[in-house]
Amino acid sequence: MTVQISTGLEFVAARLHVRHAALAEAARLDALCRMRTISELGRTLWPDAATDSAIELQRRLVGDLVSEFLGLRRLLEGPTGDLLEWIGVRFQVENLKVLARGMAAGARWDEVQPYLMPLPGDLAVDAPALASAESVEAFAALVPHPLLQRAVEAVRDVFRSQPQAFFIEAALDQGFFLELLARTAALPNEDRDTVLPVVRQEVDAFHLALVTRGSLLYGMKPELLMPFHVVGAGIRRVRLEAMLAAGNLADVAAKAVGLAIDELPHELSGQAGAMDPLRLEVMARNRFLRLANRAFRNSHMGPGAVIGYTAIRRVELANLITLTEGIRVGLRPEAIRARLIPQAVSTASKTDAQVSHA
Repeated sequence: MTVQISTGLEFVAARLHVRHAALAEAARLDALCRMRTISELGRTLWPDAATDSAIELQRRLVGDLVSEFLGLRRLLEGPTGDLLEWIGVRFQVENLKVLARGMAAGARWDEVQPYLMPLPGDLAVDAPALASAESVEAFAALVPHPLLQRAVEAVRDVFRSQPQAFFIEAALDQGFFLELLARTAALPNEDRDTVLPVVRQEVDAFHLALVTRGSLLYGMKPELLMPFHVVGAGIRRVRLEAMLAAGNLADVAAKAVGLAIDELPHELSGQAGAMDPLRLEVMARNRFLRLANRAFRNSHMGPGAVIGYTAIRRVELANLITLTEGIRVGLRPEAIRARLIPQAVSTASKTDAQVSHA
């Protein structure tokens, strides 16, 4: 039986509102943080099939989410289904990035394999061949999607001169995000307006990472990083250039307010505070979750509910994996909770930059 677009979308959205109520958020997430063993966490998440292995638990978490995404995709047609299909490719991109790191480091297959997510069907890749590829061209040839292939091929010269996985990873992200924005643009106007802030936030978190990691932490020059700008994002090319040229973290943060982060961090409000650059990435993830929840609530029975829910679920997955690792290494519950999204971040009062970009 063929499911009509409107009927399918309303049916899926209604199911997702029910599922959302059971997600590991707020009080339920607090309760999970108080668990002291992997076995206890496993029994709570899956009473019928518990596990005492952190790796096994994480693999099941990923597998459950991928299966859910694929199931939703089968129920949807049109632009919403196309967008959801591409969001599922995100899992494949993350595996490709792991394999790129293995290839660049010359790691053995048994060192790389534990970090790969189990993916079915079209999302699977020839992982052993990718991990052992002898050149960036050989790696690109094994990437399934032509868009991602071309993105990797575009960095072959810079990778030859500086064989760091960072460049392949950034290229994969850029290729993924360009298509993500294109599929978002294909949504009807009202639906696009609801979904676009969530999509742009994910892209701009990538732009922010180019600055915090590529520039501030790794010391890469702007001319190496600017080619990874994603056209159509909230952070335009000229702003990314300014962020990469900024003399300090406070200037970077000020230029990101209202685009990648919501507010200026308190530590930087006086232009002189000390702060870990990666703290801005935490603030970007907080904003991503906030915008996803807004899209989920405001759309209710439309595409925003579907895309918002999938974004919230991905944050939940990241939180549960962080939680699993915290339990595995014996962190106290409050220390684990402090690492989960949303994280509490002390912020300054509104600045001119916030007002102009809000």
